[in-house]
Amino acid sequence: MKSTLPVLLLVFISTFVYGQNSRSAPQRRLYGKIMDASTNKGLDAASVQLSLRRFDASGQSGKDTTIDGMLTSRNGDFNLENLPANVNLTFIATAIGYQTFELKIPASLGKSDNDKDLGNIKLKVDPKLLESVTVTASKPLMSLGIDRKVFNVEKNLASVGGTAEDVMRNVPSISVDLDGNVTLRNSTPQIFVDGRPTTMTLEQIPADAIESVEIITNPSAKFDASGGTAGILNIVLKKNRRTGYNGNLRAGIDQRGRYSYGADLNLRQNKINFFANLNSRQRKSISTGKTDRLTNLDPANTQLFQQDRNIREYSNFFGRAGFDYLIDNRNTLTVSGYMSTGNFESDSKNDLYVDTLYNAIK
Repeated sequence: MKSTLPVLLLVFISTFVYGQNSRSAPQRRLYGKIMDASTNKGLDAASVQLSLRRFDASGQSGKDTTIDGMLTSRNGDFNLENLPANVNLTFIATAIGYQTFELKIPASLGKSDNDKDLGNIKLKVDPKLLESVTVTASKPLMSLGIDRKVFNVEKNLASVGGTAEDVMRNVPSISVDLDGNVTLRNSTPQIFVDGRPTTMTLEQIPADAIESVEIITNPSAKFDASGGTAGILNIVLKKNRRTGYNGNLRAGIDQRGRYSYGADLNLRQNKINFFANLNSRQRKSISTGKTDRLTNLDPANTQLFQQDRNIREYSNFFGRAGFDYLIDNRNTLTVSGYMSTGNFESDSKNDLYVDTLYNAIK
């Protein structure tokens, strides 16, 4: 009994010391971004996992055991935390249609190595899979975000050649009257352009320059700390970040001889991305009307005949330019500016004829 008590006490002390060391053991964090090697775009829902080789009691054989993993976000970002720092790990990234990526990560050498950015991990397309299947996808007309609805203008052909006012007429839950006033839930929303308030009117923004319209019915304190706004309509303008030179030209003419034209230009080299948008539009509308009215009076009757002809001409120019500096795969510095000018002329002609008819004296 006397020899057994010291042994039990020693085992208890060893277990306590081991528990203290395990709780105070340093932990590390690994993060990065999974991208398509050919397009340099982030991969959504790619699988990332970390495995650890565990050996048996003899130390001769072992097997890999997964200790953590996750699916990447929409832009390809991943973040793995609370990982053991004093062991060698194996990082594995997989996605449907891509080759498997594997990376050996040694044990950390100090505190500076416990927070490690793996950077942009580019997955190559698996040619064997592409020989048997081709996957195509397109953006839906309407998509739902966490705090907003997104209306993709590129899918709405009825808005081509028009203005932002024409776009709003086709967006669900938004009402536009004859004067161009926009209401959201029976209240006037704030108009934002690229996430910032603007003094521009909807007629000054061409539809060809709009990529999407975001409807934010319950804005957070990020937009309005008071929370008193009726909602926000955020107009997102087009911007292309594909590597190299990209652009398109467009032109049109209507039945009254009024023309419109536009251009989108983009230059991407390394971390610098230049973009520019130009749009010009003309419109002419003619409206006519007739009025024939007979007024019965005593002792005379009055007959009114009126002809109306209204001609309205409108022209607008919109320009936007700027550049992006891609600091890293999660941060971008953008400097941009835009200008809009317009001219509106109206010519109205009214011809009135009044005839007074006296009744015969009885």
